[in-house]
Amino acid sequence: MRRVDKPWGHELIWAETSRYVGKLLHIRAGERLSRQYHRVKEETLFLQSGEMDLEVGPKESLERRRMVKGDVFHVLPGTIHRMIAVTDVDVIEVSTPELDDVVRIEDVYGREGTSAP
Repeated sequence: MRRVDKPWGHELIWAETSRYVGKLLHIRAGERLSRQYHRVKEETLFLQSGEMDLEVGPKESLERRRMVKGDVFHVLPGTIHRMIAVTDVDVIEVSTPELDDVVRIEDVYGREGTSAP
């Protein structure tokens, strides 16, 4: 298991194979991930604890979903999304293994562009 510190909290990568990755994302209350999408990465989010808003879609047709403990959302490649913690949250993410496949559209921490290869 490895910990990756982020400006919004941290990730614990607890499984990593050539076929899938399992992570626990801890997001501090009031923090937000970048508005982003993935070219090929597919992921499923399970809210283990806390409460967050999940923004889905482009700004002109943005949908905001309030998620609470036990809620699940499946993110297909190309889906614009962002997680915003209302309280401290722990999100279990299971995904395909393309960890660097992130195209950032907006980021409050000044991280820009893409980290996709």
